[in-house]
Parts: sequence; C-alpha cells; structure tokens
Amino acid sequence: MSKLAIVFFSGYGHTRKIAEAAAADTHAALVEINANGDLDDDQWQQLHTAKGIIFAAPTYMGNVPWQFKKFADATSALWAKRAWQDKVFGGFTNSASFNGDKQVTLIWMQTLAAQHGGIWVSLGLLPANTKSAQRNDVNTLGGSVGALVQTPADASVDEIPRGDIETVKIYVARISDIINKLG
Repeated sequence: MSKLAIVFFSGYGHTRKIAEAAAADTHAALVEINANGDLDDDQWQQLHTAKGIIFAAPTYMGNVPWQFKKFADATSALWAKRAWQDKVFGGFTNSASFNGDKQVTLIWMQTLAAQHGGIWVSLGLLPANTKSAQRNDVNTLGGSVGALVQTPADASVDEIPRGDIETVKIYVARISDIINKLG
C-alpha cells in the first residue's frame, strides 16, 4: 500500500488530470470518489492504511461538490473512533475563476482534516506576484493553505496551466517528504 493517497472527485476530468500528474512522481494511490459520492471497500482500505491523505476537488459554488461532501460525511464514524488521528493531510482545488472562492474550499478541507485530528501541511511556496510573473509560473494564484488551480471554463483537461500543475506536484512532493520524515 502507498504511504500517500489522493482522494478526489472530478466533475469534468480536470481534477483527475491534476491528481494523476501529482501521483506519478510520488507513487501516491489515487482514490476516486464516484459520481454518486461513494468509495468501495478497497478504496476505503487504501485511505486507512495511508500515512497521508490529500483531499482534491473542484470548487463549485464556493465549496466542494456534493459528492466530496458525501464522502466527508461518511468519515464521521472514523472521526468518532479517531481512526485518522495524526495522519498527514493536504488539499488542492480547481475552479474556472482566478479566485472562485477556492480559499473557502481549502479551509473547509483543512477543517475536515482537523476534525480527524490530522496534521495539515501548508503549500510552503512563495507566490509568483511580481510584474514579471507569467501565468505558467509556480504558485501564480498565491496559495498558502494548499494548492490552487485555475482552469478556464472552456478549457479541456489538456489546457490546465502548466504552472498550476507544477505547483500541485511540488506540494504533493512536500507532503510525501514530510510523511517520510515523520516515519
């Protein structure tokens, strides 16, 4: 089993594409929430055995989609048993707008991790916020709680900005390194 799992919901394929890119370098297990908001027993087992979990979902209407919320609500029995106590957590989100209230989604994910007694890892990158910054630079959206991705509403999964994908990859590698340091 992988030390790190990325549990995600992807409405249009963009979040899946980002999760796959991040998992490729870290050998993270990909755990996809289905269209009904469910996981199967093997997927739950992957999350239980992982030392770290990354939450990934698009931002719809200022928060995670209902499918991801259904998954989160299904963890309440785990919460009561403290089953995920001291796991390492992180999160990333994507929306069509530059802001799109993505920060709200990340803070909601961070709160979910805190409810489980988890250890949240920040992005740990300075923002690319100078006049010379380009859209494909790392952390052009200036995230700090987690990784932010912006994909225009009419963009295909192959048109996600390279800098945003690289930001997520660096972030997931950071989480993986912290898991390894913690043993």
